[in-house]
Parts: sequence; C-alpha cells; structure tokens
Amino acid sequence: MRPRRQLSMRYMQLFVDYIPIIFFIAAYFFKDIYFATAVLMATMPVILVLQWLITKKVNRIYLASTGLVLLLGGATLFFHNPTFLYWKPTVLNWVIACIFLGSQWVGEKPIVQRMMGHAAELDTAQWRILNQMWVVFFVFSGAVNLYVAYNFSEAFWVKFKLFGMLGLTLVFVVLQSIWLASAMKNPDTLPDDAESS
Repeated sequence: MRPRRQLSMRYMQLFVDYIPIIFFIAAYFFKDIYFATAVLMATMPVILVLQWLITKKVNRIYLASTGLVLLLGGATLFFHNPTFLYWKPTVLNWVIACIFLGSQWVGEKPIVQRMMGHAAELDTAQWRILNQMWVVFFVFSGAVNLYVAYNFSEAFWVKFKLFGMLGLTLVFVVLQSIWLASAMKNPDTLPDDAESS
C-alpha cells in the first residue's frame, strides 16, 4: 500500500508542477510573453508555499525551478528579452542531468534508486542503467526545448512548454515502465561483473 501511495504522490507532484505552466499559457494568450512571465514568477512561489503547508516538505527540483524562474524571468522583464526565459527549462534539465549523473559516483545509491527503490527491485547495474536513462532524458529534453525556442514561433514554444514537455515526459515514463517490467522479470540477464562496474 505504501509504494502505491508514494507513486500516486509523485504523479500528484507532476500535476502540481504543471499548474504554473497552465497559468503561464493562459496569461500569454490573454496578453503577451512579458505579462505571462510576471504571472509565472508570481505563481511558482505561491505553489511552493502551498506544497510546504500541505506536505511539510519542499520539493528540491521545484524549488530550483522557482529560483530559475525568478532569476531568468526577472532578466526577461528587465531587459525586455524573452530569450532568458527560453533558456530556463534547458538550464534546469541540464543541471538535473548533471546531478543524476554525479549521483552514480557520489553517495551510496544513484538518485533514481533513492526515488524508486521502494517500487522496484533491481540489481546495482540495472539501477545505474535506469539512472543513465534519466540523464539522457533530461539532456534530450533540454536540447529539444532550445531547438523549439530558436526554430519556431514564440507562440509555438509557449504551447510546447505544456504539451510538448508533458508529452515527452509521458513517453519516457511509458518506456521506463516497459524497461522496468522487463528488467524485473529478468534480474539475472546481466553478467556478474556488471554488478561491480
């Protein structure tokens, strides 16, 4: 029961993370990118405080995202240049990718094992592979964000922030679930020496 509850909390967190983006998109189509940026900067700290009041915990990724929005959103408004805001998802994703990658050498377990260890039983090598999958996903997501920002219209990028990023995340979650199901059915498919690598 507890693993299911924790998993549902993670999905709830994912939904909550997208609330400011929904406000951002609505504000953008109501007025413009600068008004939307101001709305985003106002919304994210409010959601952060509400999360803490409800759970008594602070989501570190959401906290970092809020900090980047305040920093790069502030630069967007000050310089009247949306390029700063365009870079926010990429910077966040690439920083997370570096943290996930570094966790393979710092600490006893990679981050993905700390996050999902209650819901899956994998050997050491498999946890490292899954962690690397997350690294690739975050690097890819950051790169796709820049590609869209610099090759499509501003309105398209704004919509991509919600629908595109959410779509990429859902596809990755599905692929990860398929891989996990296969890995847990075949725990002995990796050679013994892979465990110690």
